[in-house]
Amino acid sequence: MDPVLASHADDPEGMTKVLVAYASKNGSTEEIAEAIADELTSHGLDVTCRSARDSDAKDVDAVILGSAVYAGRWLRPARRFLKAESDRLRHLPFWIFSSGPFGDQAAHPSEEDLRWQEPHKIISRAQELGVRGHVVFGGRLPLEPHGFVEAAMVRNTPGENHDARDWAQIRAWATTVAEELGAREQVEGPESS
Repeated sequence: MDPVLASHADDPEGMTKVLVAYASKNGSTEEIAEAIADELTSHGLDVTCRSARDSDAKDVDAVILGSAVYAGRWLRPARRFLKAESDRLRHLPFWIFSSGPFGDQAAHPSEEDLRWQEPHKIISRAQELGVRGHVVFGGRLPLEPHGFVEAAMVRNTPGENHDARDWAQIRAWATTVAEELGAREQVEGPESS
């Protein structure tokens, strides 16, 4: 078991407390964070999911932090969380995720696409703090675009490519995190004798 988590083994409830914090501009990343939180909860973890703007890493055993990516940058609330909580994150198991690519960029990213999809400064800083992993999930175009750029993106992208989130991939990644945290598999239905 993870040494950080082992220190909580005397907890009478025996549940690992996980914070899933996110920064989302149009709700897509928030929905990804909620799916991650739901999957972790299904593995017996005590999970809180909330905006990075309203979060801190106090009183938790692990953290997952995610943000939408725009032009290779995370949104400010997630960047601020990473900076403000860096001392705590050094001593906690934590993972990060990014969301944003859609359409063909999500399915078959070129090197140029990756340059804009991966927040290299964030990944570098997180690695300095001991991040366990980073993943990029497909995103979704805004349902109600704001401004010329978003409206053009929606107009110029075929409808079937507006949402590139792969829910099976998201749940599988969350399951891997749960397994690394030593979570137990929850069994559906009544116990058999």
